[in-house]
Amino acid sequence: MTMRSTKTTVTFSHPFTLARYQGELPAGEYEVLVEEELLQGLSFEAYRRTATYLTVHGSGGHAGRTELRATSDNELKEALGRDAALKHTDIHNEAEVSPRKDRP
Repeated sequence: MTMRSTKTTVTFSHPFTLARYQGELPAGEYEVLVEEELLQGLSFEAYRRTATYLTVHGSGGHAGRTELRATSDNELKEALGRDAALKHTDIHNEAEVSPRKDRP
């Protein structure tokens, strides 16, 4: 069976959570590892996703430790969507509290 792995980076602007894990993860850049297997017997090359992992680097007493947290593509998209919604809210909140400039 032929497998392939791809790595991408996602950025969270706010702390976030993943449904399968307790606790909040800090804002920042995270590497996403996707594993896929080649589908056999097709007349064209196609892959099926078999696993998605979020790379979490330890902090504090766990500094230097790296953990691959199993997640799903949908769960990751939902977390990024929540983060984008918070980012959008932050922009509007900053605009509301910004002092108005007097016109001459």
